[in-house]
Amino acid sequence: MAKKNLILAFESSCDETSVAVIEDGQKILSNIVATQILSHQRFGGVVPEVASRHHIEQITKCIDKALNEAAVDYDDLSAVAVTYGPGLVGSLLVGVTAAKMVAWAHQLPLVPVNHMAGHLYAARFENQFAYPQLALLVSGGHTELVYMASEHEYEIIGETRDDAAGEAYDKIGRQRTKLAGFLASTTPAGKTIDEWAAKGSDTFHFPRAMEKEDNYDFSFSGLKSAFINTVHNANQRGQKLDKYDLAASFQQSVVDVLAEKTMRALSDYPVKQLILAGGVAANHGLRKRLERDLKEQHPEVELLMAPLKLCGDNAAMIGAAGWVNYLHGDRAGWDLNAVPGLSFARSNANPDLAIK
Repeated sequence: MAKKNLILAFESSCDETSVAVIEDGQKILSNIVATQILSHQRFGGVVPEVASRHHIEQITKCIDKALNEAAVDYDDLSAVAVTYGPGLVGSLLVGVTAAKMVAWAHQLPLVPVNHMAGHLYAARFENQFAYPQLALLVSGGHTELVYMASEHEYEIIGETRDDAAGEAYDKIGRQRTKLAGFLASTTPAGKTIDEWAAKGSDTFHFPRAMEKEDNYDFSFSGLKSAFINTVHNANQRGQKLDKYDLAASFQQSVVDVLAEKTMRALSDYPVKQLILAGGVAANHGLRKRLERDLKEQHPEVELLMAPLKLCGDNAAMIGAAGWVNYLHGDRAGWDLNAVPGLSFARSNANPDLAIK
């Protein structure tokens, strides 16, 4: 009987401690996630020091649970994969240290993984990848369009110049208003805003920054400020705002820009598939809009969306990306360190790739 190709994967880039066992990069044998949402909720956002301490408390428990649920032992593993960036440096170091310890103790190859590549490969649990490919990666820390001419090649052709889309969602979710009752202390806010948006209308017409500019970049800080100013001004005047319309107006602005830029990129970069991944990929408004626009404007392109349960941070996606890296010979030494600002290579809208 042939030996199974098993990856033990670690993810600890922000506030989720996760360990998974993945077979051949495509089958999830276990995916343990220890969330910290309740610990950070009272602060209105993730506190790095608190996150690091929780990772330390949970990491060994997650390893044991992942191996037990997968019914495997260390001797069954082919390699260890770990997120080494981007993310919070203290959080990353916990996962990197644990992964190095396991790999060293059991003489297993150590495979470094870019967190954003992990998000991208979460979509491969839905279907096989075909290249060339374009990915819209939308999360709390990143919003970027990534072009892949082939497997294991990543090139950013567009990204946010300030706030990420998910960051804007979370920041407006912290607004405490007696009049609008807007989200109070709900963190993260994306799911609630998405649900409320479905019940409202775009009556506030918030700005769509950079929507028509001749590039693939994004900007959401102006939208965030416009939203906050609208709420504060209403409070000062004693005006009551409809929370559903507020949510719908905000979300419509975000979705319009993301969809417009993505469709434009698809016109310039012929691809076989469009990948939607990252935390904000769970947004139903965005998923429906891309499905509609792709059908109308680029019916030849297949849309692959990360499964809802794998849109957030998890180690299964790191195992999927880690397996690809493993096959391509990516190895880290025992001096592997966290790289909080890690990024794919940035393209200058390469004219050799794009149709002009």
